[in-house]
Amino acid sequence: MKRVVVTGMAGISPIGNDWETISNNLKNGNTGIVKMDDWAKYEGMDTQLAGLVEDFEKPREFNRKITRSMGRVALMAAITTRNALEDANLLGNSDILSNGLTGVAFGSSTGSPPALADFGHMLSDYSTRGVNATSYLKMMPHTTAVNIGVHYKLRGRVYTTSSACTSGSQAIGYAYEAIRNGQQKVMLAGGAEELCPTEAAVFDTLFATSTKNETPELTPAPFDANRDGLVIGEGSATLILEELEHALERGADIYAEIIGFGTNADGSHVTQPNAETMRICMELALADADISPSDVGYINAHGTATDRGDTAESNATEAVYSSDTPISSLKSYTGHTLGACGALEAMTAIHCMNENWFYPTANLNEIDPACGNLDYIKGAVRELAVDNVVSNNFAFGGINTSLIFRRWKT
Repeated sequence: MKRVVVTGMAGISPIGNDWETISNNLKNGNTGIVKMDDWAKYEGMDTQLAGLVEDFEKPREFNRKITRSMGRVALMAAITTRNALEDANLLGNSDILSNGLTGVAFGSSTGSPPALADFGHMLSDYSTRGVNATSYLKMMPHTTAVNIGVHYKLRGRVYTTSSACTSGSQAIGYAYEAIRNGQQKVMLAGGAEELCPTEAAVFDTLFATSTKNETPELTPAPFDANRDGLVIGEGSATLILEELEHALERGADIYAEIIGFGTNADGSHVTQPNAETMRICMELALADADISPSDVGYINAHGTATDRGDTAESNATEAVYSSDTPISSLKSYTGHTLGACGALEAMTAIHCMNENWFYPTANLNEIDPACGNLDYIKGAVRELAVDNVVSNNFAFGGINTSLIFRRWKT
């Protein structure tokens, strides 16, 4: 088995589009949740809250010709990939990117909603007006992976993960397995999501969204006794994964080593979380890493701020890690970025591990007694030196993932 390391990372999020900005906002407790006044026009939808990405810089190379097949979700994915490649000192290296041993694993919950709407209008209005040659390329669920592959001239494997909240984490896990098993040397892995009121409506119809519309700074509140639901967000993150020998040979800087990945399915219900299979998923990752729960120093929680989700996840986590391991939720700052969350959270956990501090869960004041007995980080940043961190995600469809990263030591 090959060892797999992370040599580049980049993200776009509601709390910043570079690590310096993201980390400053985490340290200062600044969330990216805002009221979407325009959403008031949707009759029957109660939430008007979202984690909105402010204008992100589009590199000059992304001209109209290049982006004609990209909706917002694919554009964010392509830009974070560009920035991650640059971070890994691989941008423009055709010898590596196009030799057939570099692939992409990338996902989103869906393609670009405006393009999907064009086809919806066709079905409702009986007219193809608005549909053009690139509409499907923007709409298709694998638009992120395909556009990344074409733009960076990749000739290796393409994994297209469209598994809702585990799209990004599954992509990283499958990329890790492709390198570990010797099929690829380098993988561009991550996830993205484009903000759309339809995604908020999905959870709103399940009475799972926050409706604190006039106080966006107070929500979401994962694991809090007074939480009232999740908030939808958007963003993208890309991790560059490499076979260790390949990275060392070219003198790459290494952020962390991926040592474990677990994924499984509940096999019981499409929308109701299952604590038992969540627990098994975490145990699968630990077995893959060949470490014990006590070796893990921090857990990035899925932490959506829904009653059933938080309760199931936290109790499953306690069953595996007891009450001693520190845990917090990035979604309290960004909202639930769906296809992007697994990648954004993995990136953040790695950076925090390397800098010896971890952020508190925002808006966590009174821990829900129904949640597991865990070491919830709240109130202030915690300085903490650890060697292994876990990032967990759990999605609609009963899809579970757990990733384990180890501090890189030369």
